[in-house]
Order: sequence, then C-alpha cells, then structure tokens
Amino acid sequence: MWELVSANKRRSHLLLASMALVLVATGWAVGEALAAAPVPGILVAVGLWVVMAELAFRAGDKVILSISRARKVNKEDHPVLFNVVEEMSVASGLSKPPEVYILDEAAPNAFATGTRPDRAAVVVTAGLLERLTRDELQGVIAHEISHIKHRDVVYLTVMAVMVGTVVILADFARRVLFYGGGTRRRTSSSSRGAAPLYLLAIVLILLAPLVARLMYLALSRRREYLADAGAALATRYPEGLASALEKIEQSWSPLTSANAATAPMFIVNPLTKAASAITGLFSTHPPTEERINILRSLGGTVSFAGYDEAFRRVTGRPVGVVPAAALRLPATPVRSASADPRTALDRLRQATDVLWRLSGFAFIPCSCGTTLKVPPAYRGQELPCPHCGTVHKVVAVSP
Repeated sequence: MWELVSANKRRSHLLLASMALVLVATGWAVGEALAAAPVPGILVAVGLWVVMAELAFRAGDKVILSISRARKVNKEDHPVLFNVVEEMSVASGLSKPPEVYILDEAAPNAFATGTRPDRAAVVVTAGLLERLTRDELQGVIAHEISHIKHRDVVYLTVMAVMVGTVVILADFARRVLFYGGGTRRRTSSSSRGAAPLYLLAIVLILLAPLVARLMYLALSRRREYLADAGAALATRYPEGLASALEKIEQSWSPLTSANAATAPMFIVNPLTKAASAITGLFSTHPPTEERINILRSLGGTVSFAGYDEAFRRVTGRPVGVVPAAALRLPATPVRSASADPRTALDRLRQATDVLWRLSGFAFIPCSCGTTLKVPPAYRGQELPCPHCGTVHKVVAVSP
C-alpha cells in the first residue's frame, strides 16, 4: 500500500506542477493583455492562489461539512457503520479512524474530506445506510478511506484552488478586455510591435480555464479508479463495492446538499448521471458501469496488477491506471460473502433512528421489546407503551 501512496504522490506532484504552469501562464497572459506587464500579473496570480490555498487548508474540511449540512454521529447511533469504519481503517493502515457524518438525503452516496489522514471524515447519506448490506457498506467505506490514505482530498483541494484562481483571473481579464478598454490596449500594443504577444495572451486567457478544468477532472477520474482498487484490496471482496455502485446508480437522484465544488468528492457524481464515453472528458467521475465491470473482472484474487489488467481489458485502453510501483504488490485471495442478519426493514429503521436521534428524539426501551421514540416537542411526563401498556417516565427530551 505504501508503494502505491508513494507512486501516487509522484504522479500527483507532476500534475500539480503542470497545473502550476497553467496558473503562471494565466498570470502572464493577464498582465500582458491588460498592462503589458507580465511579471506583476504572475505575482498577482501566485499571491491570489496562496491566499485561497491557505483558507482552504485552514478550514476547508469544516466548510465542506457545513455547506453539505453533514451531522456528526456517534458509535451508539449506528454501531454497524462505526464497526465497518474501524475495520476498514485497520485494513487500510490508517493510524486513526476518520470521524463519521451523515447527510439527511434519500439518495445513496458518500464522500470523504480532510486535509490529513489523522484529521479526516467520512460522510454517508441516510439512503446509503438504508439500501446497502454490510459487505456493500464495507466496499463504499473502504473506497472513501482509500481516498484518505492516498491523500486524494489534499491534492484535489490544491488543484481545485488552482482552477478557481485561473478562472477568477481569466474572467476578470475578459471583462476588462471586452468591456473596459480592450481596443485601446490592442492599439497600444500594436504600435509597440507587441501584437503577437498580445494575441498569445488573449488565446491563453480564453483557453486556460478549460485546460485547468480538464486537468482537474482527469485527476478526479483517475483517483476514483485507484480508490476502487484500494477498496477491493482492503475488503478482499470486490463484489461488495461493485454491488454497492450498482445500487447507487439504480437509486440515483440529485443531492440537494451537493454542489459543483463538492461533487468530485462523492463516490458517484451527485449532480448528474454517470458519464458516457462521449461526455467522459468533462465528467468528475468515470462511468459507473465501467467501474462495476472492472471490479467484476478481477477473478478469484485481488491485486493492483489484477485491477490494472482488468482496467485495460474493460476500457480497451493500452495504458493502465495503477502506478508501476504498486503492480509488484502480491495478490490476495477473494473471500466469500459475509452474512448480514439485518433485513431491508432493519436497515431502514437504523438509518431513520440515526436521523431521529440527531433531531432530538428520546429513545425509551420497554421490557416488551418495543422502543418508544419520543419527539422533542413532547411535553408530557409519562408515556404508555402502545403494545403492553407499561407507563414510562419521560425525564427530559433535548431538542
């Protein structure tokens, strides 16, 4: 696993360096086009990126959890979920399990956030807890923990801030050029023989946002494949994640708590349906059906080399997605499916109970086996069990 993390870092650093060149080129273009002063333009671009990156790393994870309306849950709220998170943290080699949050959304989905592996969080929707078996939940959680282990959130945050900086600068330059005196600047440049540089700057201003976004999306898609591979290896049961992705795709609906900034973080795009081969270049995620087929092509053993081979076979691409250093890691036999004693109704009740507890409901167990769920608006001091008639004291109900 560490070989993959190390190789992943090298590839990510190379892509970040390429994105940095796009950022610098945008700064040069803005400075050249607006004032024939490329160096100040570069300095402004770098300075703006530093400020935005500092803000993102200081409170980015908290902001993401806040705008997503995620609520933190405890182990007693959903023991199965917490056990799975702890198991997959150990299997993935994390020193500390991530915190667990839930979204009050009917559509099944999940994402991870956090700028460091020891300060991370996994977020799942209520719909995910309702629909997935334990094996399927393991696959999704292992996928998200792979993102944490590989530091995907860090790299995607840096890249997203760079893209945002490029877009801000290019948009500002376009507005000034087309609405604030671009003709005078063009005439001035031509008189000094700088027309070719000016035209180059215009082209860069127009193309830089598109190039930056395509690079960001390419990184996002590639890391989804690697997280799938990491999940298959951590669980030793690729069918768990494959079946989970299938259910997520079949039950897909847009999430009200997601936006364009957080969409790349989810296991499946929460805003638009899975990409096709034609639109894939502009998608945050690979086609879900393709991911499922790769996982189901792994056979009786699971390894990064096996995943890479399955990736090339399913997609028809000559080059794989797994770094060369990870291809040498040994294969592991695929385990058999685990029994989940919970029924679909049990999963629905557990998911609903989490949301009710977070909303201030009091849970009172009765000797007959019934659990009374008292809403925060209840103001009585006693409550009879509807099944056996036992009267229970309602001490306090906190909203």
